Amino acid sequence: MELLSYYGLFLAKTITVVVAIAVIAVLITNLAMRKRDQGGQLKLTNLGKRYQEMKDEMVLARIPHHQQKLWHKAQKKKEKLEAKAAKQHAKQGLKSDETKPTLFVIDFKGSMDAHEVSSLREEVSAVMAVAQPEDEVLLRLESPGGVVHGYGLASSQLQRLRDKGIRLTVAVDKVAASGGYMMACVADRIVAAPFAIIGSIGVVAQIPNFNRLLKRNEIDIELHTAGEYKRTLTLFGENTEQGREKFREDLNETHQLFKQFVHQMRPALDISRVATGEHWFGTQALEKGLIDAIGTSDDLIIDQIASREVISVRFTRRKSVIDRFTQSAANSAERVLLRCWQRGQKPLL
Repeated sequence: MELLSYYGLFLAKTITVVVAIAVIAVLITNLAMRKRDQGGQLKLTNLGKRYQEMKDEMVLARIPHHQQKLWHKAQKKKEKLEAKAAKQHAKQGLKSDETKPTLFVIDFKGSMDAHEVSSLREEVSAVMAVAQPEDEVLLRLESPGGVVHGYGLASSQLQRLRDKGIRLTVAVDKVAASGGYMMACVADRIVAAPFAIIGSIGVVAQIPNFNRLLKRNEIDIELHTAGEYKRTLTLFGENTEQGREKFREDLNETHQLFKQFVHQMRPALDISRVATGEHWFGTQALEKGLIDAIGTSDDLIIDQIASREVISVRFTRRKSVIDRFTQSAANSAERVLLRCWQRGQKPLL
């Protein structure tokens, strides 16, 4: 029995040492990776090549098995001839026939706080660094809206492309409402799927107040401010009608700025008709002038593959374990909010 107790103690010590070494190794590895990749990483994907590979697989699947070897042989011969022609053009100092304008594809799936704008600004800067006059940008946008300052900055990032003269198309497959539409309206052209949710040009804000609950429990809250309207409505203090009026006034001013911005970007739009806070499906939005065409991002990309190099531009940041956990929880909460909104509630802006 004594031998077993000694063995158990030895085993516990051994496991403790091994776990400690493993933890230290993981920490050292994480620190090294953070130093190496502190600012994030720009990932480029040739969507044209990926589509061609998928197409070749589908073609090959339809060819009888005994003919597949001949097909592979013909493909290799074709690739060799194309490579040889490109090499000859390069030697002669001529432009290759394969040199095409580029369609840069950027994805933006926005959350309530629009924190994705930090990656968007890097992606826009990367495109602007190399874009030629004939190049274009396609933004695949999905967002139900969120905080004003976040989506205001996101719209400003897209405005940089417009100011530089780079043509921008926004494709909405699911939703671009409120702050999402604020981003979309910056584009030269907006394309949306038939049942995509568009519009919601309005502003909403709500705040709970626990003042009566605190009073019942004889809990006092003191709030001291300098400036008449430093705080209009509060969570714990007793709200006044004057504070409520000022709060509504601020909402109306924000709504007015939102309407002015949309009208500036799309002057032909009857802003008084559509800035009611309502949302519409793609086909309805087309009738009202909120979008320019019905379609999906997939069709837009496939249509451009023959005439352009289609490059996906994505900037990713390294996230800590805590960041990944909190973001996962936030995404779950946002999905619940989106479901509520789709049942009749409006998103924030």
